[in-house]
Amino acid sequence: MKSIKPVILIFLITLLIHQIGYTQQTVINNGEAMLKHGAHRIGRRTDADMARWRAYGLGQFIHWGLYAIPGGEWNGKIYHGASEWIRSWDGMPKPAYDSLINHFNPTKFDAGSWAATAKQMGVKYVTITTKHHDGFCLWPSQYTKYTIANSPYKKDIIKPLVDAYHKAGIDVILYFSIMDWNNPDWRYEIKTPADSIAFERFKKFTRNQLLELLTRYPSIKGLWFDGTWDKSWTKQAAFADGLETEMRKLHPGLIIGSRFRADENGKRHFDSNRHLMGDYEQGWERKIPATINDVHGNDWDCVMTIPENQWGYSKAWEGHIKTTDELLEMLAKCVSLDGNFVLNFGPDGEGSIRKEELAIAKETGNWMAVNHEAIYNCEYAGLDTQNWGYFTRQTGTDKIYMLVFNVPVSGALRVKLPAQTSILKAYRLGQEEQTFMPEAIQANESFIHLKTTNEKQPFVIVLETTKSTDGNSKTYEKAKT
Repeated sequence: MKSIKPVILIFLITLLIHQIGYTQQTVINNGEAMLKHGAHRIGRRTDADMARWRAYGLGQFIHWGLYAIPGGEWNGKIYHGASEWIRSWDGMPKPAYDSLINHFNPTKFDAGSWAATAKQMGVKYVTITTKHHDGFCLWPSQYTKYTIANSPYKKDIIKPLVDAYHKAGIDVILYFSIMDWNNPDWRYEIKTPADSIAFERFKKFTRNQLLELLTRYPSIKGLWFDGTWDKSWTKQAAFADGLETEMRKLHPGLIIGSRFRADENGKRHFDSNRHLMGDYEQGWERKIPATINDVHGNDWDCVMTIPENQWGYSKAWEGHIKTTDELLEMLAKCVSLDGNFVLNFGPDGEGSIRKEELAIAKETGNWMAVNHEAIYNCEYAGLDTQNWGYFTRQTGTDKIYMLVFNVPVSGALRVKLPAQTSILKAYRLGQEEQTFMPEAIQANESFIHLKTTNEKQPFVIVLETTKSTDGNSKTYEKAKT
């Protein structure tokens, strides 16, 4: 066997030392990767600000900007994607889109009217776009000229919205897109040294704008991030992590979802150890978990559009348009699985909310006026889902709500409670004189018999329960098989 040359031996030893050192840096005793920029916390936040967010139940999203002017159309052609993405469409000349700033003059905009609609609807929080991917700012940012201040409207949009919603008792979260098509330093991917230099300027710009928003509007509750999937941004783990820390220090209690940053391996939402990054999961866009196991104990919310995928204003809605009852069922399911439900609105270029959205808001509000107790400050009830609808539980109590959406032809609603739990009282929410006498089926399982099956809207039955030593003790002999 030939001897190994000293140079090769030194190289192999150096490589081995490097690998051992790398392993020690990236793996800890429990088998998880050691991350510098992964999750800051394992498990839910337990502070009052997050508890308030968790109790919202129902929220509103507002997508508004220059894209509301074309409304999904240009020169007689229809853009079939989400209207706020129209600038990326081959049929939309980029200079023509950018010049829409010279036509943005929403004289019908009334922040108080928007807030009143949300309050009647039963909304507890709102997320408002400050800047979408096109880069146009609805506040007079000092770091770019592409802002509301240089439009015919000139006035700040964000401040009156924040003030009006707060006056209505609704908390405000600000949406912010990291991706910025208008900024010449933004890059989808960094390929050259020149790209690196430009993106360093862009990172500084982004930091300045975010700190500016937190300083200008200190009463907001959180930031909702978008446009963070680009390869350029997912490789900025150290910068984004440091910026998050800086924002939280500037604004104690700030709530940030899982979209903001990636870890050093480019993992978004969940780090390389599968721990949630941020305060709640934002992966449920236009979809809802099937079971409680799908949320892995994390806080989360679902953001939903009324058509299939229209956020900003579109002159024509395409595809299936969800009804109020469909949206109410989505709300119920979200709350039953420990989440919040957020419904989107896309005002037009003049500042008006379309009549279809106003109608849904009013109908939702009428239902919430009667049934809000089953939505606000409610959580997963720990019960088996039944085909008639959903269960929620008032947080910290033994009061359970049955949100009924599908009435069986028999009028019998099956309820299965945990062991050693009994129903003290059952009645219809909003009509407490309409009580029900549960019929025992077997241990901890009963039927609630409706007095009529001719229901026109989803409704709620309240179960006041108690723990007992014997529970609902009736049992029947099992089949011998």
